[in-house]
Amino acid sequence: MPNETSPNGELVIKTIAMPADTNRYGDMFGGWLVSQMDLGGAVLAHKCGHGRMTTVAIDRMTFILPVYVGDVVSCYATIVKRGRTSVGIGVEVWVERLADQSLLKVTEGLFTYVAIDQHGRPTAIQWSL
Repeated sequence: MPNETSPNGELVIKTIAMPADTNRYGDMFGGWLVSQMDLGGAVLAHKCGHGRMTTVAIDRMTFILPVYVGDVVSCYATIVKRGRTSVGIGVEVWVERLADQSLLKVTEGLFTYVAIDQHGRPTAIQWSL
C-alpha cells in the first residue's frame, strides 16, 4: 500500500485487544486479527451489495507486527476491485500503542465477498458507491 504513515480507506471497526484472545506470550492470535479484518471488510461489502454478502476468499494476508493486549485496533477498508457479483476489499489494520501513543500498521489483506440471493446463489451487485 502506498502510504505507510497513515491508514488508507474507511474506518470500519475499532476495538481494544483483550487478554482472552492472546497466545502464551501476550500477542493476539492471528485468527482473532483475521476475524476482525473479515468483519471490517464485510461492513464495506454490505454497503456495496445492499444485501447478503459472503466471504469467498482471502486472497492475500500479511502480518507485519504483533498486536498486544491493550492496543487500540482499527480496521480500514477500501474497494480495490468491482465485479458483477463480487467485490475485492483491501483491509489494513493499524494499532495505537497505549504506552507511547504510536500509530503502527500491523497487517493488511485482500478479501473477496460475493453477493448472494435467498437461495445462496451469486446475484448481481447494484453498485451505489
